[in-house]
Amino acid sequence: MNAPLRRVGVVVMVLFGLLFVNLNYVQALKADEYRNSDYNGRVQVAEYQRKRGIIEAAGTPLATSRETDGTLKFLRTYPKGETYAHVLGYKPVNLGDTGIEDSENEFLSGTSDQLFADRLRDLFTGKQTAGGDVLLTLSPRAQEAAFKQMADNRVGATKGAAVAIDPRTGALQALVSMPSFDPNQLVDHNVQKAQAAYDKLLADEDGPLKNRALSEVFPPGSTMKVIMAAAALENGYTPDTDIPAGSSYQPPTGGVPIKNAVPSICPEAEVTLNQALTESCNTGFAKLGVKLGSQVIKDEARKFGFEDEELAVGRLNEGGQSVAPSRTGDMQAPGGQDDPPSVAQSSIGQNNVRMTPLEGAMIAAAVANNGQQMRPYLVDQLLGPDRTTKYYKAAPKQLRQPVGADVARTLQNMMVSVVQNGTGTNARISGYRVGGKTGTAENGGNTPDHGWFIGFALNDKGEPISAVCVFLEAAGPGGSGEAARISGEIMRAVIADRGGR
Repeated sequence: MNAPLRRVGVVVMVLFGLLFVNLNYVQALKADEYRNSDYNGRVQVAEYQRKRGIIEAAGTPLATSRETDGTLKFLRTYPKGETYAHVLGYKPVNLGDTGIEDSENEFLSGTSDQLFADRLRDLFTGKQTAGGDVLLTLSPRAQEAAFKQMADNRVGATKGAAVAIDPRTGALQALVSMPSFDPNQLVDHNVQKAQAAYDKLLADEDGPLKNRALSEVFPPGSTMKVIMAAAALENGYTPDTDIPAGSSYQPPTGGVPIKNAVPSICPEAEVTLNQALTESCNTGFAKLGVKLGSQVIKDEARKFGFEDEELAVGRLNEGGQSVAPSRTGDMQAPGGQDDPPSVAQSSIGQNNVRMTPLEGAMIAAAVANNGQQMRPYLVDQLLGPDRTTKYYKAAPKQLRQPVGADVARTLQNMMVSVVQNGTGTNARISGYRVGGKTGTAENGGNTPDHGWFIGFALNDKGEPISAVCVFLEAAGPGGSGEAARISGEIMRAVIADRGGR
């Protein structure tokens, strides 16, 4: 055999060898991935032969399936449209799943190991038992109030988020992100139509697909002063301790002078810690932060949940929707020592401090719950297709203890003063003890300021009913006051849902 033929033979043998290796790789290692791929048409048809389970809250169906005449037997539908979109997510034909539809997909689709007995029974009966049902913690009244109030806010904000949580358990009562979207458009069995709807939402500069409540972070402004007040109380201060204030503060090494929102706020040389929180005294908290130091601030924020990179919301300790970590940012000079201008700005929720709306609600919830911060969750129960077999029931768990009960009760009183006598009066609810903290956060450039409110409602026995955070992005003047008003409306809805008034 001459040399050229030998070389051709070697090449052919190598190619056959590579083909053999690839065939075994596909069959042995990639088979399951290809078999279960969303792009496998046979898998899609098989998945849609079984009716998907219901997602509901307090008996209200939020995601259901109806039978069709097409190849894909069942169409997913969302009766409440935009109102629950960022909680539920969507289950499309050719796009990626999101939200509860994603995190509870196996149970809803009936493929979970927990539902093996149902699938085994199907082999003998010839029927296709529906997937399991997911019951959420949400209060429909509170969720719908939050959505309506955010959409119809009085300052013209088009973006924001609202979160309400039960401080005693961590159960989410409401979760809204604005702007929202209609998930029904994304689950159309006409995949070209669904793709076009998705592409349009993705291109929208307002980001309707973003979950601002969980996955976006923003400068928290003066809501940070609750953490600062907690740090002070844990370092020997009392509500009556005088702290330096004044109409303006120039940090010792330079930077932009810090001033109060209006000249009438704490122009005195000194004010009490309680007065500083009630009036939202920027100069007082900036000076306090520089005195306490960056490490004290960072440690206190971490105790309330900042820097937590593992938090997810769904079932307790079993995955769910990831929550973006809130950050205190950098407060050090190049040499490693504190940078006073950065510390001062961070102490009033500016500089590089960033927070999710969920974290804001969790801060308020910890204060309301005597210092215990419960792990937040959305899934309350998993029920089998027969609606009687319970496969999961949430058992609330403490996540952390940011402060002791005495400090928490002191903070409660201080935050109640904010609502009774200070910047949070729009959140008052007759017959309930409401505490909170407003926040106005500069957003850089010519962008209007963000508006925040975090707060809680206690009943006449001192028991926490709800904790909230409302965030209005680029709301401009009056944003924090409107956030406080909306917060009050959400907490009223939770109270009404429980038979109160």
